[in-house]
Amino acid sequence: MVRVTWDETLDWAGRHWRAIVVVAWACACAWMLYQRWTGIHWFALSDTDDNLRMAQVRAWLGGQDWYDLRQYKLDPPAGANIHWSRVVDLPIAGLILLGRLFTNGPNAERFAVAVAPLLPYLLLGLAVALSVRRLIHPAAFVVALGTLFFAGSTNGMFMPLRIDHHGWQIALLAVAVAGLADPRPARGGLTTGLASALSLSIGLEMLIYLAIAGAAQVLMWVDEAGQRRRIAAYGVSLAGGATIGFLLFASYANRAPVCDALSPVWLSDALIGGALLTLLAWWSPAGWPKRMLGAAAAGVVVAAFHALAWPHCLSRLEGVSPEVQRLWLDNVREAKPLYEHTQQTILMVATLPVIGVIGWIALAWRNRRDRDLFRRTVAIGAIAIAAALLLLWQTRAGPSAQMLAIPGAVALAWILLPWAWHAKNPVLFALGVIGAVLLGFGAAAPLARGFLPSPPQTERERMVNRANRLCPTLSAMRPVALQPKGTIFTFVDLAPRVISVTHHSSIAGPYHRNGEAIGDVMKAFRGDAANARAIIADKYRADYVLVCPMMSQATVFMASAPRGFYVQLANGRAPEWLRPIDLGKDSPLRMWRVVR
Repeated sequence: MVRVTWDETLDWAGRHWRAIVVVAWACACAWMLYQRWTGIHWFALSDTDDNLRMAQVRAWLGGQDWYDLRQYKLDPPAGANIHWSRVVDLPIAGLILLGRLFTNGPNAERFAVAVAPLLPYLLLGLAVALSVRRLIHPAAFVVALGTLFFAGSTNGMFMPLRIDHHGWQIALLAVAVAGLADPRPARGGLTTGLASALSLSIGLEMLIYLAIAGAAQVLMWVDEAGQRRRIAAYGVSLAGGATIGFLLFASYANRAPVCDALSPVWLSDALIGGALLTLLAWWSPAGWPKRMLGAAAAGVVVAAFHALAWPHCLSRLEGVSPEVQRLWLDNVREAKPLYEHTQQTILMVATLPVIGVIGWIALAWRNRRDRDLFRRTVAIGAIAIAAALLLLWQTRAGPSAQMLAIPGAVALAWILLPWAWHAKNPVLFALGVIGAVLLGFGAAAPLARGFLPSPPQTERERMVNRANRLCPTLSAMRPVALQPKGTIFTFVDLAPRVISVTHHSSIAGPYHRNGEAIGDVMKAFRGDAANARAIIADKYRADYVLVCPMMSQATVFMASAPRGFYVQLANGRAPEWLRPIDLGKDSPLRMWRVVR
């Protein structure tokens, strides 16, 4: 019997890492497709952004201008100003056109929403594997693939039907991190710069992490002048990539100095920052104090320029009014800090980032004797720690925090697995493997969740969950779609689904640039019937009113305005200017025609 040694196993895995990652990706894709097959069949785009993304792609394929990203099925006839770009539309549209060669339109769209999210998942797997190989061991990526499997929040951004931009941005952040981990300065700087520029061309959700990555490279140069090739490549690629991204993808609306997308605001910052980094790389004095002084001066110049040229972008990038902030944004679940969620949510979201922080500290200690390796470890570890801390601000940081935690968790497993492999005592072997699985593979949270008692669900909570599940379904929307084409006044969170699966238009989705329309929807459902008529019938000339009783947003109206217009509708007290429409006895929705 041939006994394969530990070193031989590691050497084989390290030499075939690309093939192993691709095979693991294919297996994960098969599992995800199996898990979501029913949802794919029923076109169950459950998130508002996924529904709007599909509406945007259809509009483009239907002839809408490449640079015109207004959604004309929201707030017609002018349309809703959407801050996105076409970057993520490209693969979805390409898959739809490919699918149309073999099947009809609806099935082509099913094919696209099933496959599109899986494409950046391969990029994510390759990038994470690269980072782990560069910081820990050439074969440690195998553990990283296991850790990724248990990163539930991260994986949720790549599941079939999740066609919005978050998956691509997480994958590009992983590529930027892989550039930071690269021991070759010029290649690493180029990778991080291009990945950052493409991510910014999609959206600004990763801005904080990308800014830390940029600052970390400058500090690498402060520590060692030999890193000048890294910051030069980073500065040129960031500035050049952002310029190309702006020219190719910035919509007509984003050519104004807006704060929430790649616009002249952030493009000018990138150009000035890139130019200054190039100058610093050319200068590169011998002493680190001079380099620190130069880096600080460059930072002050960029910050001062931003503050003086774009003072309106120094606050929250959404830029909504205090009223809309109070009526809408403060009630968005993912915008709330993690500690305001249930114990189960806290456990599932935060366990891996906490383990990762511990692992990053351990990895930095292990790599402390190699100065260059230590620098690269600390640079990425700082981003991972920042992401974990951001969970205390908004839970939406969870997917990025989990992805950034993976190398730290792998580092812990890499300490335990060799020890277990060489242990002669079977008890010690078992303990080592169990510890690696729970910590390094991130299985601690799913296991612990089974022992954490779930709070009993109230009847009200069951009703809310049922409404959230049933109202957006195709079967529920079909009677709505059969009504003559018109504009439907409905919840902000239901409008994107309405415009993606029916021929109707609506008023406002959860997109902050349309603060006035969002505020009007919230005020109409909270106020009295006369106020509602002034908004619904007179201002927006809506043809229908549609509600989903007990949907999450409905509970906000019930709590904040127990005598408001929505509660009157839910209690069957519609005013005379609304005529009920029969959607069927089993429909979870209620609909009325506006009578003028």
